[in-house]
Amino acid sequence: MKKVVLAFSGGLDTSFCCIYLSRDLGLEVHSVIVNTGGFSDEELKNIEKRAYELGVKSHTTIDETEDYYQDTIKYLIFGNVLKNATYPLSVSAERVSQATAIANYAKKIGAECVAHGSTGAGNDQVRFDMIFQTLIPGVEIITPIRDLQLSREDEIEYLNKHGVEYSAEKAKYSINKGLWGTSVGGAETLTSNQYLPESAWPTPLTSTEPQTITIDFEKGQPVALNGEKIGPVKVIQELQAIAQPYGIGRDIHVGDTIIGIKGRVGFEAAGPIILIKAHHTLEKHTLTKWQLSWKDQLSAFYGNYMHEGQMHDPVMRDMEAFLQSSQETVTGRVIVELHPHRFVIIGVESDHDLMSNKFGSYGEMNKGYTGDDVKGFSKIFGNQTIIWHKVNKKD
Repeated sequence: MKKVVLAFSGGLDTSFCCIYLSRDLGLEVHSVIVNTGGFSDEELKNIEKRAYELGVKSHTTIDETEDYYQDTIKYLIFGNVLKNATYPLSVSAERVSQATAIANYAKKIGAECVAHGSTGAGNDQVRFDMIFQTLIPGVEIITPIRDLQLSREDEIEYLNKHGVEYSAEKAKYSINKGLWGTSVGGAETLTSNQYLPESAWPTPLTSTEPQTITIDFEKGQPVALNGEKIGPVKVIQELQAIAQPYGIGRDIHVGDTIIGIKGRVGFEAAGPIILIKAHHTLEKHTLTKWQLSWKDQLSAFYGNYMHEGQMHDPVMRDMEAFLQSSQETVTGRVIVELHPHRFVIIGVESDHDLMSNKFGSYGEMNKGYTGDDVKGFSKIFGNQTIIWHKVNKKD
């Protein structure tokens, strides 16, 4: 009997895959969940229990949280990456990490096949397929939902026929939770003119009193929250726990999929959004204008290429080297105030702050040059424009 490694989450699509792969295709199913920081121990136990109830031969949990941060999220923070100035790549980033871990596990157990529950209309199918083809080229890729062109209703009916209860209400919203945010998809996100209802958001709005917090960065990495040094992963998790009940970081991203169609996805990502904005503010104080300019350009490409699942392209290592180098002076504290549905960056404290009053105060006083220096500089700086207007003067 052939072994198949199934990327498993316990949701509707992968539950269908478990039954279909074993009963219809006669394969030995080994389910794997790759935890990228979004699951509690209790949730992981429940997912394992469900996998065995669905008849898998074995179930494995792979914790990729720390590697996910070091290999991926760290660079999204360095680059202040928000796709279309909105989305922190909550799902896009973790899929690369998950697909890579699953490919390595398939190699380890000598599986002849790998399977995932992607549909034929989204980005994940390309990300998973491409990474599997790169890392395990001889292994067959099975995609039941895509190949059978199943609707969610079809999947529920199939599961119920095989004695697995799954309600339509439970399947109303597709929720994907990870370290770098939670995505939410439903009927509303399939339209262009509807917003998700309050009940669809995984974290209800319960915090209403303003709260001031501090985030400490060392060479671009968030290392402390409210003065307590706990490391980047814990900062992300604890900031998320504090800020998400304010309803911060909720939005709907509209973007271009890898396969060419437009798509919408809801997300709640209070921690990532606050960290990116806080980090960017600190950079504005500690980097030169050309460092910021080149970072913006490279980061946009880096985010798009990651979104499309191309993390194994060597050009990504080249850009990561640049991003890493740019963070040498990005060290300091950022003060943030939290409110319902919004937050305010109050300011920064840094030994590397280039807005030092030793050299003058903007709009007030300068100490590094004279008025005559500025007069001469202005003539030189605008010289080419002056020449153009003189040469092309119209009578």
